[in-house]
Amino acid sequence: MTISNITESNKMFGEEKIGKLLLKFSVPAIISLMVAEMYNMVDSMFLGQAIGANAIGALTIAFPIQRLFFAISMLIAIGASTSVSRSCGDKDFENLKIIIPNAIVLMFITISIIGISIFIFQDKILISLGASKNTFSLAKDYISIILIGVIFQAFTIIASYIITSFGNTKIVLLSTSIGAIFNVIIDYFLINVFSYGVKGAAIATVVSQIIAFIYVLIVFIQLKMSLKFSFKLTLNKAVSVGIVCVGFSTFIIEISDAIVAAILNNLLFSYGGDSAIVTIGLTTRVSMFLFMTVMGISTAMQPIAAYNFGAGNYTRLKEVVKSSIIAVSVSSTLLWAIFMIFSDTFIGLFINDKAIIEQTSKAFRMVIAVFPCIGVYYLSISYCQAINRVKASFKLSIFRQLIVFIPLVYSFVIGLNMGVSGAWLAYPISDVISFITAAIFIRYTYTSLEILERHQIFKLNKIKIRLARIASAAS
Repeated sequence: MTISNITESNKMFGEEKIGKLLLKFSVPAIISLMVAEMYNMVDSMFLGQAIGANAIGALTIAFPIQRLFFAISMLIAIGASTSVSRSCGDKDFENLKIIIPNAIVLMFITISIIGISIFIFQDKILISLGASKNTFSLAKDYISIILIGVIFQAFTIIASYIITSFGNTKIVLLSTSIGAIFNVIIDYFLINVFSYGVKGAAIATVVSQIIAFIYVLIVFIQLKMSLKFSFKLTLNKAVSVGIVCVGFSTFIIEISDAIVAAILNNLLFSYGGDSAIVTIGLTTRVSMFLFMTVMGISTAMQPIAAYNFGAGNYTRLKEVVKSSIIAVSVSSTLLWAIFMIFSDTFIGLFINDKAIIEQTSKAFRMVIAVFPCIGVYYLSISYCQAINRVKASFKLSIFRQLIVFIPLVYSFVIGLNMGVSGAWLAYPISDVISFITAAIFIRYTYTSLEILERHQIFKLNKIKIRLARIASAAS
């Protein structure tokens, strides 16, 4: 690929059938998200079966820290890749030479500072996240090792999303698959064969992240050479702010999971002890299978929508959004039905304790009660990011969990004295409210696009009239 044929490689965004294009991008995105989450899930499965509930509890305590690093990586990845897609749509190829190196430098500085800070204060952090005497040492063993791999994980995510913006739909899937496969293999030997326990799971995760990093680095260097770009690894304030602004909504979505997990860990521990922490962890992990589909379709829609918005093709942009809503609604409904019916089976993959499985299954069914409607909410955020509605995407991203869910949890658990059940009830109520709000936002932005579309048609008609007059005068 060279600068001269970037336009050719991105033609599919503006010309290919939307359904086919969404399928082409969403399937790898869904699988890659699933594989990416498998790092933590596989650790949980092996440790849950080998050690038991305390190991699940320890990983649940560690989850907010892992989610923080993933959130930062996704912030930069979405911000940079969306900017790259928009620049390709605008035919502004020189801007790519600034965006890409900025993303790398921004990642290195941010991840390094936060990683070192967490390592220094990890004892206080783990206690504040709800670690008990049964889970503290296990959580500390896990996090101390996991911190080694965060910089490799971050580069892999960011570089993969940037490469995807140039039309390589397989890179995210391949990189995460390579890492996940090695993680499963190493997990098996270190946990089941050599009995390294939690430390073994953490080592397996870090080693597999480094292997995935090496693969993506090779592909990234090949792309750089084919584009004939000369990158200077410097930090441009304006570009960095642009990346952060675009990706901030995604960051809020991801970090909201960490914030909610931390709040639930602390709040529900006093009502249900370690078993409540285990239930939170299992519910979170199983529900991830559902959210991967929604997030995958939303992620797939974003570069397509961003390209057509940058190219001024508003009619096609509206079709992209409509097709995405249909796709996410149908797929999420099918998955919802499967997980509602077989919830015990999916939870049983992580632990053998029948009492915990039964307890978690009841909680899980309450949590996902109205899941099919939540897809529109996540699509609306990606859509607003793609059309550069930064404020709208930010408001939507903080709405579901931070503005609605957390106040509901406190109201139900403490205010109405509903205990642990109040936390589970807060999920479907916040999902319904978020769906209604997102639908209003999409309708509003649709109206704006229709105005732009009519203005565009008006300008084209004026040009046609002028050309017709010129042709008439010439004859």
